[in-house]
Amino acid sequence: MLGPHLVLDLYGCPKEKLEDVKFIYDLLDELPEQIGMQKIMPPYVMRYVPEDDPLDWGISGVVLIAESHIAIHTWPDLNYASVDIFSCKTFNIDLAKELIEKKLSAQKTEWEILVRGREFPINLLKRGRNAAV
Repeated sequence: MLGPHLVLDLYGCPKEKLEDVKFIYDLLDELPEQIGMQKIMPPYVMRYVPEDDPLDWGISGVVLIAESHIAIHTWPDLNYASVDIFSCKTFNIDLAKELIEKKLSAQKTEWEILVRGREFPINLLKRGRNAAV
């Protein structure tokens, strides 16, 4: 496989945290090192309020890591956040979940791991097939 993709749905998070651009920035700035990833740029975080539905507002942010990316989207009025960590190398999934749940003070978390790149060319080469990389 190319790598794991951790998908988190976090419920019951305090609105104060989910609406705070600096708080979300700091989370994305600190998390890569805490889970053994290499940040290759500072996080990019913005507040978004759609004109057609002002209740569907929130904070979105991403940090690119050498291994891929970490992204977060928040819905403060719904006390909900979604977080994705995609990496082309394995990482401590339990630690990542624990750090994010604690930082966002989530009351409930649903999560899953997507296995990305099951037929990624490196696997094809290991099996002796000729594949372009």
